[in-house]
Amino acid sequence: MTILKHIKIAGVAAALGLLTVTAPARAESTYNVASLADFTGPYADVMKDLIGARRPVIDWWNAEVGKKIGVKLGIKDYDHRYDAAQVASLWPGIKAELNPIIVLGVGGPDVAALQGRLPSDKIPMVMSTAAYGFAWKPDPWIFNQRPTYSHEAAAFFEWFRQKRGGSGPLKVAIISSEASPAYVDQHKGVQRYAADNPEKVEVVEVVFTEVQPTDLTTQVNRVTRKGAEVIMIMTNTAAVVATKRALQSLGKNVPIVVSSHNGLAESGRAIGDIKQMEGDYEVYAMAAPTDAKTPGREFFEMLQSKYNLKAKWTVSAVQGLGQALIAMRAIEAAAKKVGADKITGEAVREALMSTTISADDTFKILGNTKFSNDGPFPTQGLVASIATIKDGKYIEAASVPVPSINKW
Repeated sequence: MTILKHIKIAGVAAALGLLTVTAPARAESTYNVASLADFTGPYADVMKDLIGARRPVIDWWNAEVGKKIGVKLGIKDYDHRYDAAQVASLWPGIKAELNPIIVLGVGGPDVAALQGRLPSDKIPMVMSTAAYGFAWKPDPWIFNQRPTYSHEAAAFFEWFRQKRGGSGPLKVAIISSEASPAYVDQHKGVQRYAADNPEKVEVVEVVFTEVQPTDLTTQVNRVTRKGAEVIMIMTNTAAVVATKRALQSLGKNVPIVVSSHNGLAESGRAIGDIKQMEGDYEVYAMAAPTDAKTPGREFFEMLQSKYNLKAKWTVSAVQGLGQALIAMRAIEAAAKKVGADKITGEAVREALMSTTISADDTFKILGNTKFSNDGPFPTQGLVASIATIKDGKYIEAASVPVPSINKW
């Protein structure tokens, strides 16, 4: 029965003076979700869509899933400025205030600060980003819906090399920084992949710069002279803008490959026009936010119309949707297993470890997701989306398997 029909029938009953009996509402157990954010640091430009997608998912779940199983979730954001020391400082207060059953993380500082604490606190954390090699350990309490950035980059390199043709290795330059453990991890993983696959990839140089560089002309000139065929930047939009401006000033046409948090749309906005990203690429193991009518896009539009979603249909929003849905499905599975009034962080973590979250459960935003004791991300069957700007339009270029990489 539709809501409209229900209202009409109730109205008729009242008009006729009929006695109506309402079933007692099911008691709900309330739990909290801690939402980590960066509103004032290097990722402030993407937080509006990322956080803007998280909350409506929880509102939808509360109304359409949680109410049926007797669970209600609260959520609170905490700004840590993408700083590991700030995460560590905030965490005791977050735990005391919310006693969360799950944490929604942002990036590397969260992992660096909390990976040693969460097992004893018995609170799992779900990330929207790719994973990190330094957290690639058994018995995880931090869960990534995607493999490492290096895995995703390797998927792109293999595809781009085949597209290029020829038998030599693809020559890659990497723009990185030693300011964040996540940034260091990205280039270390690619270096390991290149060392194990010298016939496929050659890293011509890793350029170290500040977190948010302004001028990289000298460095970009150097790597292009070394024959770089693609420049990998999986740090932030500021690095993309500085590299793009350097390429333009040098008259060089070398494609850049980025990740989700500094994707083509975000970097295009930062540089002034997405058309300036013509011929560049982004890669990640989740759905690309193209104009195609997909289950993920339809879910997003439903959240817009019914649950006040204000985010734009961007890669950052897709990250937030996937992350929140993984968390919601784990809480759902935990409630079914231990009871709605007995959910703990440990029960949610056990649900993450024992439940296969199907592609349909995430509206095809992610593939079938199955975690194990092997590490913090699914280790088999992952597929990466590659998107690009062609003729000024954002399109999906390919969907490719994610290769294996040895630990680094």
